[in-house]
Amino acid sequence: MSTHKQVDAGIVRHAPATSRRTFLGDAGMGFAGLALGAILAEDGQTAQPAPAGVIHRPAKAKSVIWLFLAGGVSHMESFDIKPALNQYAGKTFAETPFADFLDKERIEKNLMGQGMTIPAHKELMPLQTGYRRYGECGLEVGDWFSHIGECADDLAVVRSLWTVHPNHGMQLTWHTGQHVRDGAQPTIGSWASYGLGSLNQQLPKFIVMGNSIGGCCGGEFGHGASYLGPHHAGVKLSTDLSDPLPFVTPHGNGTTAEEQAAELNLIGKLNRAVGVDYPEDPDLRARIRSYELAAGMQTAVPRIMNFSGETAHTQSLYGLDEEHSRPFGRQCLAARRLVENGVRFVQLYHGAGSAGTWDGHSDMKRKYDIEAPKVDKPIAGLLRDLKQRGLLDTTLVVFGTEFGRTPGAQGGTGRDHHPQGFMCWLAGGGIRGGITHGATDELGFYAVEDPHYVTDIHATVLHQLGMDPRHLGVPGRKRIDAHRGKPITEIIA
Repeated sequence: MSTHKQVDAGIVRHAPATSRRTFLGDAGMGFAGLALGAILAEDGQTAQPAPAGVIHRPAKAKSVIWLFLAGGVSHMESFDIKPALNQYAGKTFAETPFADFLDKERIEKNLMGQGMTIPAHKELMPLQTGYRRYGECGLEVGDWFSHIGECADDLAVVRSLWTVHPNHGMQLTWHTGQHVRDGAQPTIGSWASYGLGSLNQQLPKFIVMGNSIGGCCGGEFGHGASYLGPHHAGVKLSTDLSDPLPFVTPHGNGTTAEEQAAELNLIGKLNRAVGVDYPEDPDLRARIRSYELAAGMQTAVPRIMNFSGETAHTQSLYGLDEEHSRPFGRQCLAARRLVENGVRFVQLYHGAGSAGTWDGHSDMKRKYDIEAPKVDKPIAGLLRDLKQRGLLDTTLVVFGTEFGRTPGAQGGTGRDHHPQGFMCWLAGGGIRGGITHGATDELGFYAVEDPHYVTDIHATVLHQLGMDPRHLGVPGRKRIDAHRGKPITEIIA
């Protein structure tokens, strides 16, 4: 009996624990059988019932490109411009018409129980860059992101995000929806992998490029799958064109194809022997699947990461002809080629190192003058290229960071962490373009209009992929409403 649900973005299915009989059946058929079994499962031809209560709907997006700038990009100087900061620069909060920010009741109400305070002596810092209006929608965008600003009519900017996490552990919250003290949890990419079938058997459903930040910020947990199983974790890919897949190099060190086949056959025998005793070991099954996938990736990944067939115009669109934008430009171009070839979720990191290069505690203008040109043209190029190829309609692009920056100065030249109000934007994949939703106050301090916890972004992404976040889960694993979030219907076309 077929148990799959057909949606516009592909096949949606959920695989429970595998029985001993199924495992031995797969093992008996060898690697070819495992590949065939995986394909049949993706196509709903095997009897694998979905968890009770899962609801699916027609999807508007097939794939997601998830852009993450590590460190906390200033919302007030990017996509939530606050001219009042120039007007009241050098004055303390108490010396402005916004002195009621110091009211204890308002602080307790708007800081969502974070226990943070606003010192009366804190001086406001002026905007560190210029800004202008873009597009028919008239979106104000800081000069650091002028190329993205030219795509304003394709963007839905959400200006009213907030979180309970005031430090860089929020990077893990941005990807999992849960606090860093909760430890490893499924990330948004792993939920997409769990809920959706593959569109290309030679490529993973979830691919990660760029470097995440370790320690309290989550590290590899930022693209892990936790209890969903290791086969739903993000697969790391390098944009080093000479060696994009260093862990699966084909026929390396003089190894012939025949020798490699014999090696894989031996590994298969060993795995089948172990499988008799451990038929439901998820790590073992993931390892076996990884060998099958790796064989396909040996051919598919080098082809996708070979940009020689792209025109000079396309490469320039992504900034590949400029040294400063080339590294992230490669990630963005690779992301387009990956979704073009059926990858469901592509997660791109920029700014790893310490707490993230966008962490502007001091000398913020100098830092952003360096960092912004690295990503501005590549991201704009990605949006334009997806649109001209007709891919933006079915590809959802999300631009995010862990929190914003304070209106008040830190050390005279920087801004501190700011979780009480910040922004992100979405484009494509059934999202309305040329709009802003929600608002912070005049100084960019609080999310005062249509506030959204970060998991509302997750819920919106899953909704566009055809999943209901309220019913997406695993038996025995409780997810509270705050972790699920609610789709932001106002930005959905």
